[in-house]
Amino acid sequence: MKPVGLISTGVLFLLLGSVAPIYAQKDEAKPPKQEQQAKPEKQQGQNKQQQQRAQKQDQNRQQQQRAQQQQQDQSKNKQQQQRAQQQQQDQGKNRQQQQRAQQQQQDQSENKQQQQRAQQQQQDQSKNKQQQQRAQQQRQQQDNRSAQQRSPAQVRQQRAAWQGNRAHNWQSEHRTWQQRGGYNGYRIPDDHFRGYYGRDHGFRFYSLPVIFVGGNRRFQYGGYWFGFVDPWPEYWSDDWYDNDDVYIDYYEDGYYLYNRRYPRDRIAISIYLN
Repeated sequence: MKPVGLISTGVLFLLLGSVAPIYAQKDEAKPPKQEQQAKPEKQQGQNKQQQQRAQKQDQNRQQQQRAQQQQQDQSKNKQQQQRAQQQQQDQGKNRQQQQRAQQQQQDQSENKQQQQRAQQQQQDQSKNKQQQQRAQQQRQQQDNRSAQQRSPAQVRQQRAAWQGNRAHNWQSEHRTWQQRGGYNGYRIPDDHFRGYYGRDHGFRFYSLPVIFVGGNRRFQYGGYWFGFVDPWPEYWSDDWYDNDDVYIDYYEDGYYLYNRRYPRDRIAISIYLN
């Protein structure tokens, strides 16, 4: 009986020893199952992160594309604005050129008109001068005929009358209107003056109406009566009133009588309305 017990005990230990590793193997096999379950979750997390990164990359790429598109649009708009400005500048330049061309045409037209007016004025002046010369020649011819028709007695009588106004020393006896305090008499209107008086309108005395008022000689010319305020120079010829051309002009301070033969002398005269 005892050997049976020993065998039984031995068998029991053997059985226990063989059973324990089996259970141990079963217990050790369980963790890999948990790891297998955890791997898909990690992969899902990684996939999710990859998707998020891909989405971010897509978003960044889209943002970059939109930014590039905006830059391109801005560049196009800027180019369009520049072209529009250039067109405006070109149009402005064209308008300025057209305006300058029009102004030049107007200036040329005005210059041409001015030249034409100047030529017309020269022609008119030439005609007027010719008419004046013809009129003077006619007056001189008439005066010469009138002087020839006078009798010797009339010539002596007129010379005697003129001798009464002759100076002994004209340089000391005559005075200008400025020395007399200025001319305060009647003044001939400019239009009438230009038509009858001045250097271009000469005459001779013997052809004019001449009278004596209070011992002073007065003569009528151009519609007005004039009186001598100064004597005539003693060195003038005795018959200067018959042979010398004279004219009336206004000089600085009053009216004067000028003799073409003695152009430096001027005799102060005054205008009388009555």
